[in-house]
Amino acid sequence: MGRDRGVSLPRWVFVPAVIGATFVVLPLIAIITKVDWSHFGDLITSDSSRAALWLSLRTSAASTVLCVAIGVPMALVLARTSFPGQRLLRSLVLLPLVLPPVVGGLALLYTFGRRGLLGHVLEVMNIQIAFSTIAVVMAQTFVALPFLVVSLEGSLRTAGHRYEVVAATLGASPSTVFRRITLPLVMPGLLAGAVLSFARALGEFGATITFAGSLQGVTRTLPLEIYLQREEDPNAAVALSLVLVVVAVLVIGLARPERARL
Repeated sequence: MGRDRGVSLPRWVFVPAVIGATFVVLPLIAIITKVDWSHFGDLITSDSSRAALWLSLRTSAASTVLCVAIGVPMALVLARTSFPGQRLLRSLVLLPLVLPPVVGGLALLYTFGRRGLLGHVLEVMNIQIAFSTIAVVMAQTFVALPFLVVSLEGSLRTAGHRYEVVAATLGASPSTVFRRITLPLVMPGLLAGAVLSFARALGEFGATITFAGSLQGVTRTLPLEIYLQREEDPNAAVALSLVLVVVAVLVIGLARPERARL
C-alpha cells in the first residue's frame, strides 16, 4: 500500500506551529549551551546528586504503582457507570491538574500532618507520614493520578462496551470481563497514562517540598536538589536540569511510541 499523504493544511498554519515549537525547544537548547561539559560527570555524580536521582526514581515508580492501583478502578467507575454527583466527582478527581502543586501539598499536610485531619489520629498510633519518604510518594501520587485517570477514561469511552456486553451475555463474570476483555482493549491507554504519571511524579516539586520537606536522602528529590543547587552551585543545577530533561524525554517517548507505518 502507498504511504498516506494525509490531509492538506493551509500554509499559514505552519507559521504559528514553528513559533510554538521554537518557544518550547529554544529554552532546552539554552540549557545545553550553559552546561559545563568539562566537569559534567563530576557535577551529576556527587553524593547529593546521586541520592536525589535515586530517590526520585524510586518514589516515582512507587507513586506510579499507586496511580495504577487506584486510578484504574476510578476510571472504570467514571466511564462505565452513571450516578448522582458523577460530574462533580470527576471535577474533583481532575482538580490537581489545575491546582498549584503547593496547594496540594498544603492539603496533604493539613490531612496527614501531625495536627492534620487524620494526622493526629496516626500520631497516637505512632505513625508519622509528613516529612518522610512516604510523604514524597503521596505528594507525587496526588499530582500524577489525574493523568492516568484522564488517559484511561478516554480509552474506555473510545473503546465502547459492546464486547463487554457480549461477554456478559455469554455468562462471563464481571471480573472475567474486566480481565479478559476490558483490560486488553484499553492497555495502550493504560500504559500511556502510567508513563505520563511517572513523568509527572518525576518532575514534582511544589507539593513535595510543602508536604515532605527537603531532607537529603529522605525527601530531597531531583527537582528539589536542582532548586537548592541553583543558589549554591549554578553549574550543578544546570547539569542536573539536563539530566532531568533527558529522562523526561525518554519517558515521554515511551508514552508516545512512533506508530508503525503501513
